[in-house]
Amino acid sequence: MRLLVRERLFAIGDDYWIEDTEGRKVFLVDGKAMRVRDTFELKDANGRVLVELRQKLISIRDTMIIERDGEELARVKKKHLSLLRNNYRVTMADGTELDVSGKILDREFAIDYDGELLAQISRRWLSIRDTYGIDIVREDADASLLIAVAMCVIVLAEKEHEKDED
Repeated sequence: MRLLVRERLFAIGDDYWIEDTEGRKVFLVDGKAMRVRDTFELKDANGRVLVELRQKLISIRDTMIIERDGEELARVKKKHLSLLRNNYRVTMADGTELDVSGKILDREFAIDYDGELLAQISRRWLSIRDTYGIDIVREDADASLLIAVAMCVIVLAEKEHEKDED
């Protein structure tokens, strides 16, 4: 499954569609304005909430939480003592871990589990300006979870980049 994401996706308070390669609206990102922390809902084309993403308010390292039906599904944060600047860990509620690495700010990164590629995020395949693709490699993968993971690491990387510039 290959999806197209417009760069403006992460503006808080705005709603944006994620489309398939044929232009059909597949997922709606609902940015929740007027909240103390970054909060997004990822909805299907019918408006049903699939996952909610929110920034954890109090933590030593910036952390994003992914919830489904009010239950924590995963936590996303930068890896401890990583030699690579753009290396994140996703800890699932069941203890399973996903790794995210690559050039997050450039939208060139991968999500994998135990060395197996689950999704590739890239601008390389596209000629459309300010757009990147999410290529979900495994057919049995949870697309909404992988999209949420990609959104979380981008938000966290951008916040870190803003801190570095200050």
